[in-house]
Amino acid sequence: MTAISKTLPTIKFLKEPTSREWVELAIANLDTILLDHSHCERKAAGVALNLMFRYPSNTKLVRELTAIAREELEHFEQVNQILESRGIQLGPLSSPPYAAGLKARIRRNEPERLLDSLLVAGLIEARSHERLGLLANNCSDRELAKFYRALMASEARHYGIYWVLATTYFERAIVTERLEELAVVESELLAVVHREPRIHS
Repeated sequence: MTAISKTLPTIKFLKEPTSREWVELAIANLDTILLDHSHCERKAAGVALNLMFRYPSNTKLVRELTAIAREELEHFEQVNQILESRGIQLGPLSSPPYAAGLKARIRRNEPERLLDSLLVAGLIEARSHERLGLLANNCSDRELAKFYRALMASEARHYGIYWVLATTYFERAIVTERLEELAVVESELLAVVHREPRIHS
């Protein structure tokens, strides 16, 4: 088992840091993590596109999420190239309860639905930023570690954009209060490490 010797500073918006247990499980199952990472990048692009289609009159949202969707698809292609180089075929994976648990907290009526959708997307990006950093710091494969480290800035920028969009369309006090509630849920969903290793498990 690879020694877990490096940690990251506290990530803004996240209530609890990722556990050592997750890092050890992920490092021991990098091929599965890479395959799941491919799915995550595709889903992240889909989230951005779905929000653009749902709120086409929100000009700033459409502009910012167009850029995010494009970048997520670029990352999707990059991960797929790594998978191919390692002889890992694309295929389905079961999902841990993380994303579904967060999406279940998105309120169905507007404008609350928009607010919650932006904040949930931001929390997922913040957690991705943290976990890719942990993989970069603990992965013995130098090229793979370099790749993860290169993606960290993008993930940080993405969760920042979702926060800015939330505060563009809603008062900051309302955003902060709701983010606090959702961030607690996010950490609770990760309190017990899912035994099937995933980026968000």
